[in-house]
Amino acid sequence: MHHDMEAAFGRRLEDFHPGDTFRHWPAKTITESDNNLFCLLTRNPHPVHSDFEFAAAGQHGRPLVVGTLVFSLVVGMTVPDISGRAIANLDYEAVRHEGPVFVGDTIRAETEVLEARRSASRPDRGVVLVETRAFNQRGEKVLSLRRHVLVPAGEEA
Repeated sequence: MHHDMEAAFGRRLEDFHPGDTFRHWPAKTITESDNNLFCLLTRNPHPVHSDFEFAAAGQHGRPLVVGTLVFSLVVGMTVPDISGRAIANLDYEAVRHEGPVFVGDTIRAETEVLEARRSASRPDRGVVLVETRAFNQRGEKVLSLRRHVLVPAGEEA
């Protein structure tokens, strides 16, 4: 086991403080292949994601990236900073698609710590409430979500 590498991945309860904001790196440019593969993997056949003629007649005039791809990508981007040591993601709440995402958009994300508390019943762990926000290359917010993450804690003081 490589403890030095493990120590650099994820955080413990003591490493989270309300008001802290983690800017996740690197960003990710979503390709047409990403969008098509995600549609296939998740069995989403909606033509707004893959039929250029259908999408051209719609509100945005071009295909949209699947919202659950954006959600999954953004949650994945947070893993090294937020949930790399998690025992469990307890929930996802207040998931909001704030704006459209198109093929070629570059998504970046940041996560703010809202609460961090030790478990009363299991003092070797704690719950962190975080809010993650994602933006496109123009700085427009495209997604936001909150989640509670169960993380290990050190010894009680």
